[in-house]
Amino acid sequence: MAAHRKNYPLNASQQRTWLNYMRVYHRLEYEMNRQLLADCGLSLSDYTVLNALSQAPGRRTQLTALATTIGWERSRLSHHLQRMSGRGLVERVRSDTDGRSTDVLLSDAGWNTLRSAAPLHAERVRTLFFSDLDARQDEQLADILAVVYTSILREGTLPSPDQT
Repeated sequence: MAAHRKNYPLNASQQRTWLNYMRVYHRLEYEMNRQLLADCGLSLSDYTVLNALSQAPGRRTQLTALATTIGWERSRLSHHLQRMSGRGLVERVRSDTDGRSTDVLLSDAGWNTLRSAAPLHAERVRTLFFSDLDARQDEQLADILAVVYTSILREGTLPSPDQT
């Protein structure tokens, strides 16, 4: 069934949904980046990397696994990590499990920076994203986004985070 739909343009409802999503995505990205820079001296990209590393076992993961977790190309991540490393937020170290690979380690300074930024970031997310949703809408949106994410993992070109 999905195969025959690929040749047709989006229907009116899909167009409306996609346009609304893109408007939210771009505006939210701008607002989050602006808030993090102003309040914490971090870009949204910095925060994304720090947050992903904070959730990795030992606050350390292979560069390739980090790239797939946050949905970036490896080269983009590598360049960004150079800048973050220069600021002392992360360290690039030889992998313990694969001598040919590089691991990324969240430094103590990076951890402390993330811990300071997280409450401010969460408050801004709550204000911009959740303030006009009731609990039922919040649950529905979470479920819908989970379905969309599953589709992206299945149909997309970047490996699934659990395959690295």
